[in-house]
Amino acid sequence: MIAFSFYNLDKWINDHGDTRITQYWLMSSMWPVLLILIAYLYFVLKLGPSIMKNRKPFNIDRIVMIYNIVQVLYSTYLVKEAFRLYWFQNDYRFNCIEMDYSYTDISKDRIFVVWLYFISKVLDLLDTIFFVLRKKQNQVTFLHVYHHGMVLTFGWIFVKFYPGGQLALFGTINAFVHAIMYSYYFLTVLKPEYKKAWWKKYLTQLQLIQFVITAVNGFMALLAKDCSYPKSFLCFVLPQDIFMFFLFWNFYKKTYLKIKNI
Repeated sequence: MIAFSFYNLDKWINDHGDTRITQYWLMSSMWPVLLILIAYLYFVLKLGPSIMKNRKPFNIDRIVMIYNIVQVLYSTYLVKEAFRLYWFQNDYRFNCIEMDYSYTDISKDRIFVVWLYFISKVLDLLDTIFFVLRKKQNQVTFLHVYHHGMVLTFGWIFVKFYPGGQLALFGTINAFVHAIMYSYYFLTVLKPEYKKAWWKKYLTQLQLIQFVITAVNGFMALLAKDCSYPKSFLCFVLPQDIFMFFLFWNFYKKTYLKIKNI
């Protein structure tokens, strides 16, 4: 019965999703990304810690450094392409980025870059796996796991139904933040003393600013009368944006403001 319901759900998604994205990896069905999410949660929460319980941490610093460099280059490329395909175009409006359902070259490029952004969310899952393999289970927090799982899930839904449009702003800002964040992670592997850098807190502040900008932008699009971007989808994602802000704010408060509260 449950399998039949999931089959119907998958069929409904494919019937109502954007057919132009179906050709791309992981986009023809919900099952592959669902299995990736389940495998990720099972490994980082149960299997991985169990395997590493009586083992020494793996020395994978070089792998992590290469991974961070790839993330920086990947995110920088996404930002560059977002400006080329959205912000430098004449049809851009801050309070409303309409969906382009055409089959023009620029529309195809937009779909491809949006798909690349989703793939970056799959790549991000390695963050937690590296934590587990290095026996840094204290960093596998609810915020960390929920953030990665939520962005992967919402990213797939976003790309499947609306590959482009209003949420392109979130993707651009998020990729920019990731380019800076993974640059910092690279430095901490190269020189561990940077883990206690005085400017570390500004990275979290940057993430908080990200959620404020995207929430304000989402509400502006929601209230725009001349915007045809699906408002139902904005109502779907805005609560998550706000929830993530409070999760990150709670982390920032506990980590950087605890001294002031003593």
